[in-house]
Amino acid sequence: MKTFKPINADKISQNPFKLIGKDWMLVTAKKGDKVNTMTASWGGVGIMWGKSVAYVVIRPQRYTKEFMDASDTFSLTFYPAEYRKQLSYLGSVSGRDEDKIANCSLTLAEHEGIPYFEEAKLVLFCKKLYVQELDKNAFLDSSIVDKWYQNNDLHTLYIAEITESYN
Repeated sequence: MKTFKPINADKISQNPFKLIGKDWMLVTAKKGDKVNTMTASWGGVGIMWGKSVAYVVIRPQRYTKEFMDASDTFSLTFYPAEYRKQLSYLGSVSGRDEDKIANCSLTLAEHEGIPYFEEAKLVLFCKKLYVQELDKNAFLDSSIVDKWYQNNDLHTLYIAEITESYN
């Protein structure tokens, strides 16, 4: 790994609300010999089942979902502000339609078979622990479904152990 230093997940000092919700992240997974990534601004980190975990949600039509479902592992990567253009591009173009990773000017690398990008300022390597499709009948506030799921394309929730983290 480039110049990354390992850090315990519980020692990460960056604000997760800013990292995920404002700065965005890339969710990257591998299926066979192919890799796909997508920009995400929904998710979180915390403790579950006595482990440091991250959770992400992915809509069924996203190409990255196929990669997430095919692999036990994935990475979450976070970037300095100067990479906003690349993150915007990776969130607006589908890997089904073009080789967006080759076109984004980020350097794809792998750590123990998990893909990530070398330009990141923080990398979380994750191992899936739990996967479930959201159920519209489980929402206690139906306005969420009305606002966010007008096409009935409810996200799939992935909860994963953060097995390694680097900054």
